[in-house]
Amino acid sequence: MGAGTAGTMMANHLKGQVDSKEWEITIVDEREEHYYQPGFLFLPFDIYEPDDIIKPIHDFIPKQVNLIRKNIDRIFPTENYVMLTDGERLDFDIMIVATGAKIAPEEVEGMGGAEWQHSIFDFYTFEGALALRNKLREWRGGKLVVHITEMPIKCPVAPLEFAFLADSYFKHKHMRDKVEITFVTPLSGAFTKPKATQTLDHLLHEKGIHLVSDFAIEKVDNDLKKIVDYGGQEVSFDLLVTVPTNKGDELMARSGMGDDLNYLPTNKATLQSKDYKNIFAIGDATNIPASKAGSVAHFEAEILTENILRFIHGEPLKEEFDGHANCFVETGDGKALLIDFNYTHEPVEGTFPFPGIGPLRLLKESRMNHMGKLAFRWIYWNMLLKGTHIPFVTATMQTEGKNF
Repeated sequence: MGAGTAGTMMANHLKGQVDSKEWEITIVDEREEHYYQPGFLFLPFDIYEPDDIIKPIHDFIPKQVNLIRKNIDRIFPTENYVMLTDGERLDFDIMIVATGAKIAPEEVEGMGGAEWQHSIFDFYTFEGALALRNKLREWRGGKLVVHITEMPIKCPVAPLEFAFLADSYFKHKHMRDKVEITFVTPLSGAFTKPKATQTLDHLLHEKGIHLVSDFAIEKVDNDLKKIVDYGGQEVSFDLLVTVPTNKGDELMARSGMGDDLNYLPTNKATLQSKDYKNIFAIGDATNIPASKAGSVAHFEAEILTENILRFIHGEPLKEEFDGHANCFVETGDGKALLIDFNYTHEPVEGTFPFPGIGPLRLLKESRMNHMGKLAFRWIYWNMLLKGTHIPFVTATMQTEGKNF
């Protein structure tokens, strides 16, 4: 279910692993276009063009896989079938839920109000990022507020990256002195991990970006242009770039399978549904305590492929996924950080992928890391989506070369 990053990878991984005489693979998604979602961050700053981040879905689905471009009405998990909105029924023996996560601005009073895409924008959708690009091209300055509604969100570092890139963008437009940037987060610091938070807090201070932490938003006042938290604290804006609440697909709610945020309860080590033995989940659709990021889906896919094969053969599943995440963090001015962490180990300094050699440095700004971030777009389209293993990068996190 779903032909985004995670679903497409799984289709490509499995096509050569299962016997085509015994198994038929079908992938269902109503969309026709595949988006390189990390590119949404770069679109508002005119670093990427729309053509850099959009390609047809069918370009990446192998010929051996049935692609059905229809909407899904409901999953009947105990009866092992799916009902599409046009009445077609799809029976299944094994299901992989890869329905992703979506923004839900309606969860906060006023967020999707009269100022939506006028002075209030998201960049977690293509439409939002494109509208924000057009706004930034003509904006003359004022109070820019970059805001996170609540966790979890897709790519937890992306809002920080936006703030850093905004600082760089306005410097290059010779108008940084006309822009006051404030980063507002429900967390007690810049990031979810303490060690990385120290580094990122320092960068915010160094770049003159104000930090407002522990902000639990209650509402957006469209008339007075301010956000208000439950304690009464207010932050005024001329331009609000917000990350709304992220939720799993409504399909999970309609099917009675999701939690309060429509994520599928999933075993964090095996990626098997906690409620249905023949249903598995991957990527942003799960409720596991790992980052909702493309790198996580990539690492999950390698482990989930083996567990699907084990399930087919009646073998015990491997409890192997460790929450591994590997993320480049753009810091502006042609530099980036790299963080590598999992369920039990937070980001620390060190070298990657080769211990002691690198060439990438962990938790330190460098131009090499920035080049790695930009190179990832080619890797995404040409390797990652197609299920090709990325050399020297393992599915589980390696501790060698890291300064714990």
